[in-house]
Amino acid sequence: MPDVGEGLTEAEILKWYVQPGDTVEDGQIVCEVETAKAAVELPIPFDGTVHELRFPEGTTVDVGQVIISVNVGGGAAPEAPAAPVAEAAPAAAPAPAAVAPAAVEEEAAPQGRTPVLVGYGVAASSTKRRPRKSAPGTAQAAPAAPVQAAPAAVSVPEQLNGHAPAGARPLAKPPVRKLAKDLGVDLTTVTPTGPDGIITREDVHAAAAPAPAPVAPAPAPAAIPAPTAVVAPAAVVSTDTRETRVPVKGVRKATAAAMVGSAFTAPHVTEFVTFDITRTMKLVEELKSGKDMAGLRVNPLLLIAKAVLVAVKRNPEINAAWDEAAQEIVLKHYVNLGIAAATPRGLLVPNIKDAHAQTLPELSASLSELVSTAREGKTTPAAMQGGTFTITNVGVFGVDTGTPILNPGESAILAVGAIKLQPWVHKGKVKPRQVTTLALSFDHRLVDGELGSKFLADIAAVLEQPKRLITWA
Repeated sequence: MPDVGEGLTEAEILKWYVQPGDTVEDGQIVCEVETAKAAVELPIPFDGTVHELRFPEGTTVDVGQVIISVNVGGGAAPEAPAAPVAEAAPAAAPAPAAVAPAAVEEEAAPQGRTPVLVGYGVAASSTKRRPRKSAPGTAQAAPAAPVQAAPAAVSVPEQLNGHAPAGARPLAKPPVRKLAKDLGVDLTTVTPTGPDGIITREDVHAAAAPAPAPVAPAPAPAAIPAPTAVVAPAAVVSTDTRETRVPVKGVRKATAAAMVGSAFTAPHVTEFVTFDITRTMKLVEELKSGKDMAGLRVNPLLLIAKAVLVAVKRNPEINAAWDEAAQEIVLKHYVNLGIAAATPRGLLVPNIKDAHAQTLPELSASLSELVSTAREGKTTPAAMQGGTFTITNVGVFGVDTGTPILNPGESAILAVGAIKLQPWVHKGKVKPRQVTTLALSFDHRLVDGELGSKFLADIAAVLEQPKRLITWA
């Protein structure tokens, strides 16, 4: 498992794209993993044949552990194991080893090498890998036991046709697996109704439905097959029909830790401003029909982001960070503008690098790419690092405002509320106008009330009179 996020210590294997016996080429994507920051696809750095998958999907693996081995230069890898091969293995070999890394020494393919993913070197055919750690409660294999059959016995997962055999990983598409995780359903207990034994969304919903009668502590009724495989680490654990327990991991775990650290480290102050944004809304419509922005996405968030950049230019001290170790305030002469995005993996905050130097069309293109990438779950760890200021748009949910918590390493964050038609005094008369509320939270260690107030007022002033985008830029 490579370090795909600059210092991350572990990642969860979300999906394997290859199986033992498959041929792979240099640069081919072989699996998708989720770190504490994002989902990342991992390429293989050599040509060959997949020898073994070391961990099943849903397993959290430490950085540096071998997750796949590939035979190169020495012919094809051993074919995926059939049941008789597994049964022929010595009794001392831990079986099934498909759901947990067993203590097995593997002999490399003769006259070749067995490279491992990614960038951690290869094992020469004359050497053996050090034993892998056993799962808790798993007996160590006897040193004298034959080792040539071991790789076949631990192939993960087995290539399946139709219904999954006992102990094998059930067939289901990634969205269905996520649904099962969210509902607390162990896929090994679900009866598939899809073609070729694939579990469907309807199967998961049926399995998640409450039982018609209370379930006694005794074994489950015969109509519901008891689990025959170890529950994967990613599975949701349901205690009863009244509550569900969801493991805190990946993006949600990192977000929780960051928010707790931010809330109890930086003294937060939040200020609010409510104003008439009607002229900006009219400008949005004009830009949509203009040639300069043809083919680009134009919405209120685009002009709000531009107003923030103008306000940062007028109040550069807001774009800073607190260095606790050095006891220094670090002023940033660039703006990496973060946009909080709600995704199926949790809240992500990718940022637009050097947003201060982008024209309005360039900023529009960057925002569109950022949002679409986040929704597809393709945001990289690098895209979420180095942010200097964040915008979170709670208005898309119909919320008027909020008190956002700072993104760690930043001094301020702006919450954008819903834009609503309201009665407003305009030119001495009460008229229906488009009105919104902005909320600015800032770190009071380096942003005092005056600076925070001036910065927030400048954003509102630009959006009230968008011509200031030209005069103040």
